[in-house]
Amino acid sequence: MNKSTIVLFTILLILIIDQAVKIWIKTHINYGDGFDILGLSWAKIHFVENEGMAFGMSFGGLTGKYILSIFRIVMTGFLLYILYNLIKQNETTGLIISFSMVIAGAVGNSIDGMFYGLIFSESHYHGGLATIFPPEGGYSFLTGKVVDMLISQ
Repeated sequence: MNKSTIVLFTILLILIIDQAVKIWIKTHINYGDGFDILGLSWAKIHFVENEGMAFGMSFGGLTGKYILSIFRIVMTGFLLYILYNLIKQNETTGLIISFSMVIAGAVGNSIDGMFYGLIFSESHYHGGLATIFPPEGGYSFLTGKVVDMLISQ
């Protein structure tokens, strides 16, 4: 299998798993709730949403949200350009797979930011599951929140 095929397979596999898990979490777990991983009390999935950047930081209200969403898209394109050059330079398969995994995460978060505001109702901290394709519509394009599943103790 050539490296381009490995990249495509890695990105698509991780992206499909990422989106399937996020959609399941968002539609089956109340915001702020979670569950033990494999019954282990020290390994938990805890559902939160990230409205902004790293650690939930946000800036500039709605305009800042639009700028952040566009920045995510541009940076994902830049990461793809770097990956293309890594393949051309015949870097190791391990490095290329690792970089592909980073890109899959970036694409997944971009999808959350771009489309989750359109296809989901809001998740409310005090209960009520989000619904996919609510009759009243979602809240807005480019303003979706990134679904995070924190592993906590």
